[in-house]
Amino acid sequence: MKTLQAFGVRIARKNADGISVVEFARIPWVGVLTNSTTALIVRMTLSLTCLGLIQTLSAAEKPNFVVIFTDDQGYGDLSCYGGEHVSTPRIDQMAAEGSRLTSFYVAAPVCTPSRAALMTGCYPKRIGMAVGSNFGVLLAGDRKGLNPDEITIAEVLKTAGYKTGIFGKWHLGDQSPFLPTKQGFDEYFGIPYSHDIHPFHPRQDHYKFPPLPLLENETVIEMEPDADYLTKRVTEHAVSFIERNKDEPFFLYVPHPIPHAPLHVSPPFLEGVSDEIVATLSEENGRIDYRARDQIFRQAIAEIDWSVGQILDTLKANGLDENTLVLFTSDNGPPKNTLFASPGPLRGNKGTTFEGGMREPTVVRWPGQIPAGKSNDELMTTMDLLPTFAKLAGAKVPTDRMIDGKDIWPTLTGNAGTPHQTFFYHQGNTLSAVRSGKWKLHVNKGKPTQLYDLESDIGEKENVVKSNPDVVRRLNEYLQTFAKDIADNSRPAAFVDNPKPLAKANK
Repeated sequence: MKTLQAFGVRIARKNADGISVVEFARIPWVGVLTNSTTALIVRMTLSLTCLGLIQTLSAAEKPNFVVIFTDDQGYGDLSCYGGEHVSTPRIDQMAAEGSRLTSFYVAAPVCTPSRAALMTGCYPKRIGMAVGSNFGVLLAGDRKGLNPDEITIAEVLKTAGYKTGIFGKWHLGDQSPFLPTKQGFDEYFGIPYSHDIHPFHPRQDHYKFPPLPLLENETVIEMEPDADYLTKRVTEHAVSFIERNKDEPFFLYVPHPIPHAPLHVSPPFLEGVSDEIVATLSEENGRIDYRARDQIFRQAIAEIDWSVGQILDTLKANGLDENTLVLFTSDNGPPKNTLFASPGPLRGNKGTTFEGGMREPTVVRWPGQIPAGKSNDELMTTMDLLPTFAKLAGAKVPTDRMIDGKDIWPTLTGNAGTPHQTFFYHQGNTLSAVRSGKWKLHVNKGKPTQLYDLESDIGEKENVVKSNPDVVRRLNEYLQTFAKDIADNSRPAAFVDNPKPLAKANK
């Protein structure tokens, strides 16, 4: 027998910024070390430190990953997030069987940079993708795109034997070197950018957009596809991908083009729409009636909810339900001037760095692994998916470059707080705000500095900058350090000479 004076455990606490941290603690123990006391100590230590790891390692098979990424959906645009203007029973069921992530962020408040961050695990500015070449997002025939030298989440998972598919909207470059099949995806069906980038745009006299292409892998298969059927066709391809790859681990990425305006739904989902609106939509004749289409927001969300249900049902029918992590979120908040889309209790909209532009309605489900029926308010981001999925898949995260995302598996399982001391908000190339714990500091040039306590003021209504000078000073230091880090450790986007719209290039 041996005498033990102390043993060590890891204990969680919150630091000055309200962030959960884990520290090693030495606990005194005076007594004889017997088999029973050894077992007690082991049980105590495991319960405090290792639950998340045990859950990860107990899975005999590599898990599948499904990311459903809608377009311009607000924080309040799900029933399970308080939205009374929508009905989302399948996503609500997903939340009941999984967790709502109520402080889940995208890395930018508009399409292209947000998607670049999800793919690479990096802030868009770090990889030169904060803006398009001539606009806030990439346009048709843009010479800019996600650099093929970047390592995407799809490429990371392929090293671990995963099949990879994307069905929906890409928006990271429409020229050949930038297409999904050049960025780690085995299969692609969808549109290369937003479905409003076409000749029927309300400002077509200014933009002069070419017809919208629909691609399968790298081939244009249709021009100006009927957008009413995009959600349905994307869903059919996603379901087929699951069925064809049920015997191998897979990563399925479903970036729906909807509810980005103009809204479209397939005919079965027009139930409840007035005869007047249906008639207006059927008589557009080469133009888009945006105000009439705004009236079918509830129906557009209902079709997305149906799509989620189709994916979940397919997983269950193929015996994949309990070995698949499914995450639902959106690329940014809703536009400002829409009739129904809602940021819920949040301030701001798409294009802004207020919470309504970048905090997204997020639900994650993995039976037996992620707690069911819970709300998790720890800070997490789309950038975290790459390192987290890599860990769960047994793949390696790139070590030859800076990756901003963190492994959030212990956070998702409820066994740890956020791994992020800070989170930074960009509006285009401009660093506009920082969050640390409950505090958020806005530093937009030419505007007063704003400080909000997001724990008590999620709507960012009460500026408490004057009463918290130490917090302001600390958060300003975080901003300065991060700005220097980005300047010292950034990588360029890629460009092509003589870009051509896909329709012309494929004729």
